[in-house]
Amino acid sequence: MIYFVEQLFENLGTWGLPTLVLLIGVIEFAAGLYGKHWNRNEMLLDITCFTVPKLVVKPLVAYFGLKFLPYLLPDAKNAFDWVPFWWGFAIIAVADDLTQYWYHRLHHEVPFLWRFHRTHHSAPYMGMAMASRQNIVYTLFFSQTYLTTALVYVGLGYPALFVKGIKSIITTLAHSSIPWDKPFYETKWLHPVAWVLERFISTPATHHAHHADSTDDGVGYYKGNFGNMFFLWDVIFGTGLITRQYPRSYGIASYQQEEWYAQFMWPLLKSKKEGSELAHNGPMVKEDTTTAGAVPEPQLVSPGLTSLEPELKIA
Repeated sequence: MIYFVEQLFENLGTWGLPTLVLLIGVIEFAAGLYGKHWNRNEMLLDITCFTVPKLVVKPLVAYFGLKFLPYLLPDAKNAFDWVPFWWGFAIIAVADDLTQYWYHRLHHEVPFLWRFHRTHHSAPYMGMAMASRQNIVYTLFFSQTYLTTALVYVGLGYPALFVKGIKSIITTLAHSSIPWDKPFYETKWLHPVAWVLERFISTPATHHAHHADSTDDGVGYYKGNFGNMFFLWDVIFGTGLITRQYPRSYGIASYQQEEWYAQFMWPLLKSKKEGSELAHNGPMVKEDTTTAGAVPEPQLVSPGLTSLEPELKIA
């Protein structure tokens, strides 16, 4: 068993991460954590979004990228292989995740971009099944898809792949329906660790809030908590809310169970649901989600308070 776990983490860049996701997903499904939400349409969408990028998009980008880069940058091959591993890791981790923070945030704040990211938020549940759930256009323009290939070419492949592995674990566990961060909040001597952890990386409590279908309960916060690997960006840019609680429900208010192929391939394929954001001539953002683009001044909330009185502003 120990040998298997070692191999799992040593091969995160190949078969390790999909296996880890599958194992946690089986646990979630067996425990009934998806409830009745995972119907045929949701299942087809989640499986398609998980397999196509990993089996088609990323391999093709890597293959053609490494074929094209020698013509574009003939003198850059292994140009940075002298950079120490940990320096490369630190620089790439910051640059990669900060870029993704803004890429993600803009898809919430710019109405035109929202429909390309909407698929990820349409899931009425959290879990391994929906962690990779994205529209194909969102995936194709995702910078990390090309960044890793370029970094391998210039000699920073090992730190880049290491960052990718660590980031994948953190973001995957942040989407999990298993509240693994809860013991940190409930065990008194772990509170200092929790305080640092929840401000540094994404956890189920902070990222689940981002996937809530409402902000009315003071826990859901789809208007912020954009951080992927590092929640620190939300602290720095004033878009974070910490409550140490979990939303009652997830998804988007305008969801009409749009066909899985429309959610995955929009705008190439449209939904047949009348009035849907993904239908032909559908609204860019439906009226009940127009506020998703407005990011108000957020507040960090003390998890020890019974009310939501602000403890510290982070704007």
